[in-house]
Amino acid sequence: MKKYTPLAKVTGGIATLAAGSGVAVAAAALVSPADSTVAKALADRLPKTEITAVDCARIDGVCEVQAKQNLFYVDEGARYLIIGRVYDMETKQDLTAARLLEMNPDMLVGGGGAADNAPAPPGRPGAQPKGAAPTIDAQVDPAALGALPKNGAVTLGRGSKTLTVFSDFRCGYCKRLHETLETLDVKVVERPISVLGTRPISEAVICSPDKKRAVNQAYDGGSITTGGDCDTSGLDANEAFARKHGFTGTPVIVREDGAVVHGYRPREFLENWIKGNAS
Repeated sequence: MKKYTPLAKVTGGIATLAAGSGVAVAAAALVSPADSTVAKALADRLPKTEITAVDCARIDGVCEVQAKQNLFYVDEGARYLIIGRVYDMETKQDLTAARLLEMNPDMLVGGGGAADNAPAPPGRPGAQPKGAAPTIDAQVDPAALGALPKNGAVTLGRGSKTLTVFSDFRCGYCKRLHETLETLDVKVVERPISVLGTRPISEAVICSPDKKRAVNQAYDGGSITTGGDCDTSGLDANEAFARKHGFTGTPVIVREDGAVVHGYRPREFLENWIKGNAS
């Protein structure tokens, strides 16, 4: 049984990472010795995260790290992982939003709504081409989904219908989806996966004596009340399932019949989709 020994304190916004946890790095993206040093440290500490670029010159004091369509930051020693937005208070510019828009100029958040023309927050969901309709994106075997271990999930809400959500606790749209689903008559099985190197946060949630409270603490970026040692192998199963089915971004929503939607969707879409309608 795989055990989790809780950190003295797990903080949602900044996690201190022990060496040996890590990142696959695209070496061609590295342009300076500082970038190379940080990339090597990340490869040791975040081996499950595919890093596509490291830039330690863009913002003084921190290194910007691009993981496919996601952004996060580390200090120049790559000890501290920082997930969130960076604002320049002199120019009053959201540097993270500007970079995300620069990285994805022709992409919109799937599902419609006022957020479509805004760059997504760190941990953005898989996006759709401009003009794409919010349709069912894929299908998985419901039996395989149901066979995933219970120790990799937190069950929230009530209702005759059930949704499984693969999420990352530092994904902005995962939090928005979580808040939306709380207002609907539906049972949600939340299965954390570590897209942004947030495995320590997921383990703290799974091992908490009050998992529902821990989920909210994680999404709010606060300290998580942890318990003792526990079996975290269910998180490995979640991530293996996600890799097998190409879940490279978060959130991913799976209906009881195996229908899959990638990315955040607004309340109106979800209400219809939960009933079995495609739109």
